[in-house]
Amino acid sequence: MKRAALLLGLVALLAVQANAQRLRGGGSPANYETALGARVNPWLIGFTIKHFIKGPHAIEGIAHTNVDKRANATFTGLYEYHFNFIPEHREWVMYGGGGAHVGFYDRRDWDHDRYLRDGDGTYVTVGLDGIFGVEYTFKNIPLNLSADVKPYVNFTGGHNFFGEEIGGLSARYTF
Repeated sequence: MKRAALLLGLVALLAVQANAQRLRGGGSPANYETALGARVNPWLIGFTIKHFIKGPHAIEGIAHTNVDKRANATFTGLYEYHFNFIPEHREWVMYGGGGAHVGFYDRRDWDHDRYLRDGDGTYVTVGLDGIFGVEYTFKNIPLNLSADVKPYVNFTGGHNFFGEEIGGLSARYTF
């Protein structure tokens, strides 16, 4: 699982470098085109990459694992719409959107009843995500900070809506 996360990060970095010749911002409200960094909350740690497609429209990829159960991993893809909510301060941006996720979980950690009945194993869960957040991009350094709420629903596996993946803080290097 660690290899998959490392490979995803490497591919994301190469994709960012391929677009390095474009102008900073690309017309996005956030004044950057692509950002790569870390996303955390008390239970999760992972990687995030956000890329503006055109104007206020962005896509974000999140890969994370549990802090105490490192055998589990979730991969999320999101579409986000960004807007400036303080017109005089372009560095403050709010966003909202949605997407989907796929997670790979150790049965012992996440479905104890099924573990007792069926034994060890891994299961896959698929679901939908929403996201709403605020971010700040520094003017003089290539750093972006964000805080968001990300409710989700699983179609398979555990049927959580407000679980440990509900929110997060991200720090990203902007390109």
